[in-house]
Amino acid sequence: MKKVMKELINTGLYLLFILCSIYLIITYVGQRTEVEGASMEPTLNDGDNLIVDKISYRFHEPERFDIIVFPFQYQPEVYYIKRIIGMPGETVQIDEEGKIYINGEVLPEAYGKEIIKPETIGVAYEPVVLEEGEYFVMGDNRNNSRDSRDVVVGNIKRDNIVGKAWVRIWPFDQIEVLAHQ
Repeated sequence: MKKVMKELINTGLYLLFILCSIYLIITYVGQRTEVEGASMEPTLNDGDNLIVDKISYRFHEPERFDIIVFPFQYQPEVYYIKRIIGMPGETVQIDEEGKIYINGEVLPEAYGKEIIKPETIGVAYEPVVLEEGEYFVMGDNRNNSRDSRDVVVGNIKRDNIVGKAWVRIWPFDQIEVLAHQ
């Protein structure tokens, strides 16, 4: 009877350790997130599962073109996945031809799926000045993305960034690290 009890206690402590470890990893290191919608196509597709790196931004600041995850301000349980285009202190503007300007210079990038249509320029038609700790984000599917061009999303505050999309883990045939994809 003592041996059985000792075995139950050991198993219970082992399971408690595993559960605590999982909680700490999900809370502070990384979490699984599923892509919903087409706003990040062709880089990420609807149904892709990602691991979000929640720890690296504790040691360095986000960089331009990082794919980040943040909660939608009006529905905190809904997370958006977008690419950083504008950095703190910069001015972002999009002209009628769909060119993105950072501080008056054309942004050399090839992440956009298509040329930005005039009707999707949104608030970026006028210069958007980013405050300290603010980022301007856009989906790669520029004409089908609710992002910083929309006043409902707006500029993303540094404190609201959950983490950086790190690895695509599903579908299995597309597993890859997403470093500046």
